[in-house]
Amino acid sequence: MVSPTVNVARYSALFAGVLYGFYHRRTLQATHNEHKVQHAAHDREHLIAEAKDAWKKKQASASPSDDVITDPEDPRFDLEKLVAKWEKAA
Repeated sequence: MVSPTVNVARYSALFAGVLYGFYHRRTLQATHNEHKVQHAAHDREHLIAEAKDAWKKKQASASPSDDVITDPEDPRFDLEKLVAKWEKAA
């Protein structure tokens, strides 16, 4: 038969291990959640930077030297030139 002191020591160790496991799991989960948030923010910044670069390239390619008037109220408006410009851009 095992003495009551040994049983108290065993259950105390078991209880301490469960509490330590619970605490350790919480700290690991908090670290993981923080890493996920930082990763998502980094991805967002990367996508924004890519979009800005693409926009700059698009603006550079659409130079004002096209001389295509897009205002239909303008007397110099030419629909054929506008459609040709749209076809070239697509």
